[in-house]
Amino acid sequence: MSAPQDFSALVVRWQRTHGRNHLPWQATREPYPVWLSEIMLQQTQVATVLGYFERFMQRFPDVRALAAASQDEVLALWSGLGYYSRARNLHRCAQIVVVQHGGAFPRSAQELAQLPGIGRSTAAAIAAFCFGERVAILDANVRRVLTRVLGFDADLAQAANERALWLQADALLPHQQLAETMPRYTQGLMDLGAGICLPRAPRCTQCPVQALCVAYRQGEPERYPVRTRKLKRSVQSWWLLLRRDGAGRIWLQRRPDSGIWAGLYCPPVFDDRQALLVALGEQELTARAQDLPAFVHVLTHRDLHLHPVLVSDGPCGVTEPHAPLYGEHAGDGEGWFDAEQWPVLGLPAAVRRLLERIA
Repeated sequence: MSAPQDFSALVVRWQRTHGRNHLPWQATREPYPVWLSEIMLQQTQVATVLGYFERFMQRFPDVRALAAASQDEVLALWSGLGYYSRARNLHRCAQIVVVQHGGAFPRSAQELAQLPGIGRSTAAAIAAFCFGERVAILDANVRRVLTRVLGFDADLAQAANERALWLQADALLPHQQLAETMPRYTQGLMDLGAGICLPRAPRCTQCPVQALCVAYRQGEPERYPVRTRKLKRSVQSWWLLLRRDGAGRIWLQRRPDSGIWAGLYCPPVFDDRQALLVALGEQELTARAQDLPAFVHVLTHRDLHLHPVLVSDGPCGVTEPHAPLYGEHAGDGEGWFDAEQWPVLGLPAAVRRLLERIA
């Protein structure tokens, strides 16, 4: 491969004319919107993030507003974006920035990486975009670009090889005019990974670094990156008790602080239908149990088979269920909620769609 500066110069030049330059968070060097966008973009495509970013900025225009919000407010606005630990970390990070840093984000990647939800690559992206720091990113898309360009075929399932790739990523960084080149170089790598150097059928003829790319010369770019250890998908089944009172309200519980849908509101969950009926207890209620169509909700490494069971109380009177009756205790966040309240609750997207269907 040619000198590293050739690579960075090509990426910067290409990004200036062919990269993405009109995304809403690119119009500023302020850390708050850049940080917000980077957290949202973790494992989520730009097209999906745009609407959420706009709504968050309207509701929480700065880090102090976000820190002052309740976790329920944050989770409700995040609902549907997935990977909800990002939202919880986002909220905690905002609070730490306000309390411990006076509302100003740290200015180095090393300090940023100490905050909740900000790993090494995200910290580097924020520092490069906002402060022009000479520091490398290495998210999944960039990892693919660099391993192909370098012909880096070591197994990235091994930590030592991952560290070696980080060193090579550092060596490729620009050296001059960092305030200008680092944001463009960093964005350029992201743009190449998102639109040109695709996992399948990469568009090599449109790539600005084709002449430097070892994988292109080998004629097999798709064999990079190399990672032998693959996470296996699993399957899990949940029965959801949709208890509806005479006023049309649904009983919801906050999920525990760890595990699937942690901290979100959800109907009581059971491992099978029989356990759900046992928890209901009363024969009159079990006789009303109506099985709704089951469906699959796809998580990152798990297929969640959901079996909703609707139980409607009579029109007169309400008997409030208690969390212990329904198995898993969910803390103090539980109660009857009507359709007007659902939009302001942190609900998983699958549950929100389910509630809208039975409203």
